[in-house]
Amino acid sequence: MRVAIATETDNGETRIAATPETVRKLVGLGAIVAVQAGAGQRAGLPDADFAKAGAEIAADAAATLQGADIVLAVRRPAAAKLKRVTPGALVIAIMDPYGHDAELAALAKAQVQAFAMELMPRITRAQSMDVLSSQANLAGYRAVLDGAAAYGRALPMMMTAAGTVPAARVFVMGVGVAGLQAIATARRLGAIVTATDVRPATKEQVESLGAKFIAVEDEEFRQAETAGGYAKEMSAEYRAKQAALVASHIARQDIVITTALIPGRPAPKLVDAAMVASMRPGSVLVDLAVERGGNVEGAEAGKSVDHGGITIVGDSSALRLASSASQLYAKNLLTFVETLIDKDAKKVSVNYDDELVKATLLTRDGAVVHPNFQPKSA
Repeated sequence: MRVAIATETDNGETRIAATPETVRKLVGLGAIVAVQAGAGQRAGLPDADFAKAGAEIAADAAATLQGADIVLAVRRPAAAKLKRVTPGALVIAIMDPYGHDAELAALAKAQVQAFAMELMPRITRAQSMDVLSSQANLAGYRAVLDGAAAYGRALPMMMTAAGTVPAARVFVMGVGVAGLQAIATARRLGAIVTATDVRPATKEQVESLGAKFIAVEDEEFRQAETAGGYAKEMSAEYRAKQAALVASHIARQDIVITTALIPGRPAPKLVDAAMVASMRPGSVLVDLAVERGGNVEGAEAGKSVDHGGITIVGDSSALRLASSASQLYAKNLLTFVETLIDKDAKKVSVNYDDELVKATLLTRDGAVVHPNFQPKSA
C-alpha cells in the first residue's frame, strides 16, 4: 500500500496534506509513504522531518505519485497531476465540487476514486474528520488578528494617565465554527463583541461567549435552520428587515467579520456599499467568504483594499496559519484513511456501504457517482 503526498500546485496554497506525525502513523499501518521534496516547506515542515518519520522523499510529482494507492492532497489535483495517478487509486482532498462539473468529469476520466473531505457528514463518528470545522476554527482566529492589525488602534479599553482608550467594537456576521472562534478571540483581546446569524440556536452560543446577539427574531427566524445544522436561505422580506437592523448596527462598529456560507451556493451578500460607506474612517471589514463570492461588496480575494478610508480584508484564512492548519487537516485525513484500509492485510479496503464513503465519494469506475453531482441531462 503506497500513499503519496505531492506538492500543492495552487500558488496561494501553503498547507500540506501530511505531517511527520501522520506519516509515522501511516507507516505504522503498513504504508509506504512518498512525500515530494519541498512539499511542506511553506508550512514549516522540512523534508528531513518527513524522512525521519519514515517517508520516502521523491524528487518530483511524477516520482511521488507513481504506483500510489492513495493520494492525499489539500486541494483538488489539477488535470496534469491526475494523468500521473494510477487508475483506481483513492484521491482524497478538499474537492470544491459545487459548480465545477468539468473538474469532476476530469476526475472521472482519470478513473480515480475521488473523495471530497468537505462533504463529510456531521455525525459524532466523523467529528475528527471534519475539515470544515478544523480549518474554519483557525480562520476565525486569524480574522480577528488581521482585523486588529488593519484597524491600527487598541482593542481593549485602556485607562492611562494620558487618557482612556475606548474598547473597539467588533461585529461577527455568521456564527458557525469560524464565527464562534472570532467571537472568543475578540473577547479575549478585550473588544466589545456583537454577532448575528439566521439560526436561532446560535443566540445561546453567542451569549455564552459574552457577546450580544443581533437579529430580527420573528417566526421565520425561529424556523431558519436545516436538520443538518446549516442556515436556510431566508425570504426577501426577512433579508430586508435584517439588513435594516444590521445597517444601523454596522455604522457604529470598528471591525466587522463576515463568515456566512450556504453549501452549494455563492456566499450571500450581507454588507453592501452603503453599509461600508456608513462606517467611520479607519474601520475594517474582514470577509472570510471572499473565495465564494464574498459577503462584503467590494471585497477582493487575496487582497486588502481601501474604500474611502475603510479597509476590506479579503485574504484572511487558515492558509495564513499553514503549520497549524496542516497539522489539523492531516489528522482529519489520517482518521478518514484509517476507515478505508484493512489494518490486518495492510491494504486498501473500501466499504462502499459505509455512510462516510457514501457521503464523500464523488467518482468511481470512470463515472461521477455522488447523487448531488450527477451530470445534467441535455
